[in-house]
Amino acid sequence: MNEKTKQAVTILAPAGILCLCLICTAVLYLRMYQETAYRHVSAFFEIAAQQDPGSEQQLLKALKEYGTVTEQEIRDGNYLAVYGYGPGDFCRGSSGCILLLFSGFFLIIAGTFAFTVWRLYRQKRRRILELTEYLEEINTGTGEIQLKSREDDFSQLQDEIYKTVTMLRQTRETALASKRRFAENLENIAHQLKTPITAASLSVQLMKKTAVHGEPAWEYADQIERQLKRLNCLEESLLTLSRIDAGTLPLKYEKVDVYTVLSLAEENIHDLLQKAGISIAIPEKGCVEFYGDLEWTMEAVINLMKNCMEHSASGGQIYCDYSENPLYTEILIWDEGAGFEPADIPHLFERFYRGANASSNGIGIGLALARSVLELQRGTLTARNLKTGGACFEIRIYSH
Repeated sequence: MNEKTKQAVTILAPAGILCLCLICTAVLYLRMYQETAYRHVSAFFEIAAQQDPGSEQQLLKALKEYGTVTEQEIRDGNYLAVYGYGPGDFCRGSSGCILLLFSGFFLIIAGTFAFTVWRLYRQKRRRILELTEYLEEINTGTGEIQLKSREDDFSQLQDEIYKTVTMLRQTRETALASKRRFAENLENIAHQLKTPITAASLSVQLMKKTAVHGEPAWEYADQIERQLKRLNCLEESLLTLSRIDAGTLPLKYEKVDVYTVLSLAEENIHDLLQKAGISIAIPEKGCVEFYGDLEWTMEAVINLMKNCMEHSASGGQIYCDYSENPLYTEILIWDEGAGFEPADIPHLFERFYRGANASSNGIGIGLALARSVLELQRGTLTARNLKTGGACFEIRIYSH
């Protein structure tokens, strides 16, 4: 039996009892009235017959005629009022019983009502205590989040409490995960900073040791410059990631042409491509557009192209392709290299993760930055190995 059925029984049962008591009282009262009227008429008949024995037949005849009198005639009858008699002069022996009967009826009604109120109060108090104990157990970490579903007046409150507790639990878990991720990021940042700083310090020491006539050996200046560029790149990437985490990265949502994005990305790394002896093939497939930010999408694509370039041999080529459908716009970028190590694929987009074939100059932020930027534009970024060889990045930017 569910809570609604129990509550209905709690309310309807007393109401049924009250109706039954009312019917019984009416029947008993009618029976008592009939018996009282019968006794009084009999007593009056007996007294009249004793006073005038010859009038017995007349009295019987009058009694038979009384049996044919209608209810309306009885209610309108006030013959005895002429002689100073009223209703209070008759049925004196029954008034106490009637009063007692109605007193008992009133007590039954009052008791039933009090019992119903007490029962409902007890049920509501039990539910309040149940919800209070649930919250106390959640606060102490000893209770389960899931509440047993019940249908009663507190169902909506229970649902809202469950939603709030679930949201707070998720918020707590998210905060703890962010705290752990922050600690891991700090450790990784310290490790990444240590390498160029150590290299720059060694270069400075070597410059001092090899100084001729007080003049430093400037051949080490290039090494210092490379490390400073690496530090600058790291600083810019970390700043961008922190703005993404804080939700303050400015994005413009406008129509962006895919061919334009790919062409601008290739143009930005043209010098690096020439130095590595690698080319990029970008097909022109007409107007394929999506809503997003041109500059940040280009930044994400540059990071993907750089990754392909770092894993391509001199004289190799990087390929691009794109298409659209009613659900999303798809961009593919792949190379002719050795591809990803299978164990690295699940971790490629983690911050500071460096796979087995990672470049020595990489810091493990580029792919994580690219995915974060695309996700802000309702997009996804995945990686896989092609059956024909090489690594492939797949971008999907959804329309809605």
